[in-house]
Amino acid sequence: MPSRSRPTPKSSAWTEDAALVGITLQVQPLRDSTLYPQYMIGLHAWFLHQIQQSDPGLSATLHDNQDEKPFTISGLIDPHDPTARSLRLSANQIYHWQITAFSQPVVRWLKQWLEQLPGEIDLRTAPLKILGWSIVGETTTYEALFDQAADRPHQAKAVDLSFLSPTSFRRKGNHFPLPVPTNLFHSYLRRWNQFAHLEYDADEFLEWIDGSVLIMRHHLESAKVVAGKKGSVTGFTGSISLGLTVVAREDAEYIQLFTVLCWFAPYCGTGHKTTFGLGQTRLGWRDAPTTAVLPSTQDLLAQRISELTSQFLAVKKRSGSDRAITSAETWATILARRELGESLQAIATDLEMNYETVKTYIKLARRQLANK
Repeated sequence: MPSRSRPTPKSSAWTEDAALVGITLQVQPLRDSTLYPQYMIGLHAWFLHQIQQSDPGLSATLHDNQDEKPFTISGLIDPHDPTARSLRLSANQIYHWQITAFSQPVVRWLKQWLEQLPGEIDLRTAPLKILGWSIVGETTTYEALFDQAADRPHQAKAVDLSFLSPTSFRRKGNHFPLPVPTNLFHSYLRRWNQFAHLEYDADEFLEWIDGSVLIMRHHLESAKVVAGKKGSVTGFTGSISLGLTVVAREDAEYIQLFTVLCWFAPYCGTGHKTTFGLGQTRLGWRDAPTTAVLPSTQDLLAQRISELTSQFLAVKKRSGSDRAITSAETWATILARRELGESLQAIATDLEMNYETVKTYIKLARRQLANK
């Protein structure tokens, strides 16, 4: 289905007061290689290490802030096949890696970092040479984005959003893999209120969203993926078209906020674990793949982690507690990755755990399965 024109604000130069930016690094493998299924942990750690090396103060702030992190990262993207999820990399191919930032301190750091960009990304099993970078989307401020939304109320009648990587929300301790408008805009407004300094009452706005925003059309697929350091996530990919009821169009203030949050989505991502590649969001409609996608090693790992987590929880006391769930996910992640042939040392490094602890956990996990 053809895409309608995208309601994007005008571009602006990367000024000192910029607070919203997206960039793409062009990278090339140093050799033909295969990524390990949870390689996003490596990209995440490498990026945070870059911040820590050049700006320890900012690094400490990001580490200590347990709320939203003001950046997102994507997985490695084959520009010729953006939906491909293969872990095999060719030394003759250039790949893209996207980073977005949506707070002024991180945007300023990013600009300085790009002026002295390192030559390589030291990613385990697949080192990457950095060839260059480019801006994607717009470099702007929250105030400019907000003002431009007020100038274009007609564009709120229909807005298309596409979710390029699996997207999910947390709901009552579980994953919720559906783009219900209240979940979408709760995700965006939470980040907006934290970083934009133009705060809105969440309860009132989300009540308006619930009664005013319609899903006009959609194509969605679900997937279970590995994300973060442990456990698996059930998420969705695809596109949706959002529209407003006739009555809702009389509320100019909330129409403006609705519009600006749709524009904000590509910077902040959607849902949770956006700093590990989930919830990559773009304006505009993207057609569904014309060919079936075969299960990848990542898919198989996610399914195995989910199966093992359920088995470990079934024999735990207080199986619904956060502690029991965390323990079960940790055991499941370690055992599933070991079954795929990864070394205990590599697993320990990724999970930031002591090697002996990981060794003990895998023994306990195997004993638990044997005693079922």
